Amino acid sequence: MKKLTLILFLLCCAAVSKAEPPLNFIFFLADDISQEDIGCYGHPSIKTPNIDRLAGEGLRFDQAYVVASSCSPSRCSIITGRYPHNSAAPELRSVVPNGQVLFPKRLQNAGYYTAISGKLHMGPYANTAFDLVSEGRGPGAEEDWVELVQKRPKNKPFFFWFAAKDAHRPGTVNDDAPVYDPKDMVVPPYMVDGPKTRYDLSTYAHEVSRFDYYIGLVVEELEKQGVLDNTVIIITADNGRPFPRAKTRLYDSGTKTPFVVCHRGQIEPGVTSSFVNTIDIAPTVLELAGVDKPSPIQGVSFVPILGNPAATIRDMIFTEHNWHLFFAHERMVRFGDWLYIRNNVPDKENSAYETYDGGAGLELVAARKAGTLTEAQKNVFWNPCPEEELYHVGKDPHQIHNLAANPEYVQIMQQARGLLLQWTEETGDTIPENPTKDFVKVSDQFVGEGCRTMVKGQARHPKRERAGQAAGAEKINHSGPIRF
Repeated sequence: MKKLTLILFLLCCAAVSKAEPPLNFIFFLADDISQEDIGCYGHPSIKTPNIDRLAGEGLRFDQAYVVASSCSPSRCSIITGRYPHNSAAPELRSVVPNGQVLFPKRLQNAGYYTAISGKLHMGPYANTAFDLVSEGRGPGAEEDWVELVQKRPKNKPFFFWFAAKDAHRPGTVNDDAPVYDPKDMVVPPYMVDGPKTRYDLSTYAHEVSRFDYYIGLVVEELEKQGVLDNTVIIITADNGRPFPRAKTRLYDSGTKTPFVVCHRGQIEPGVTSSFVNTIDIAPTVLELAGVDKPSPIQGVSFVPILGNPAATIRDMIFTEHNWHLFFAHERMVRFGDWLYIRNNVPDKENSAYETYDGGAGLELVAARKAGTLTEAQKNVFWNPCPEEELYHVGKDPHQIHNLAANPEYVQIMQQARGLLLQWTEETGDTIPENPTKDFVKVSDQFVGEGCRTMVKGQARHPKRERAGQAAGAEKINHSGPIRF
């Protein structure tokens, strides 16, 4: 029966791709939202009724991961369908260089009207893939989304890339979403349960709901225009929540992303536990649009999963952590119930800007000074860091208990190392010998607004050797291992 459902779905997609008009697409991209902070994924207090509705009418992916838990490289990988080191834009504030494949450009060449609005963050060459480029309006850069849908050319299929600035810190509150009581927030065990952290989480929750609010307005407009049933909607985020031990890090808090796909009436509603990666968006959209996938795209189309939630397109996920104000070279492979991390720069603190800026980070720093950190909370200050980490995600959802040295898991460790080595060699990943310098020297004295002021000068901070550059990874198209 499942095989028949998949065949019917593929035939439907093929028929639609040849019909007039072809499928439309709207891609909603949040800024810094972890999967667990969306209502349909089980958060007890954050309200996301519009995303929840689309998930109920479409498919919710429970095992979706980003390829980088950092804004620029994640976005650059999505638009190219390539791993960060292969896109030649693996670091924060990297830009997609001329010549890289841009999947919206392929749609544009096939007759689509393409537009991007909100947080761009991919550089001027990436913008050439769009007929219209807007930085958006309002605190979340979402206020022009409905207007853009209204003013689109009516004689062309469309692809909109709507990239919110929500829920990036610092939080901003307005009348577009609920105001949350800090006491209702869920504080992860690796953060301090204090008033500053709870307030930070409450403003973050407001911005998550604001992102949801504008999704609802766009869907309402699509319904008014009578095109919703011919529009594929994809909702995800570029990386995890903007708090310590989430954004930039390779745990689920930083890499496991909300992921909802809805094509009303065409995708049987449900939930899938099949792995998908954000570089899989590019080949999927191209296939649904009837456009050939170019060879540089390393992602895998998840169209089979849309027809059958039990289908699998990949057995493993790879994610990178490169320079994000501080030099890093971490790599993660996720397979089965296991998450393995290799830290190739273990002799330094695995720092993030979020650790030393704002309330949640300040409470961690204060607890460190007071000597009251729990073992889970000490993670953000590890120095040196473990070279290897291994976690059973089912038994350890927050990835607190490192099993890498446990002799019971020797075979799992060997398998993880082998997969990561194969991926490293086949995709041309390298460790920079002359990396971009740390933006600041992290210490307990370097916190708050001083960090924010210095970050504004980052545009004058020169980029140096990037991951993969020594191997010419920007010209390598191998996807690395996908299936066992």
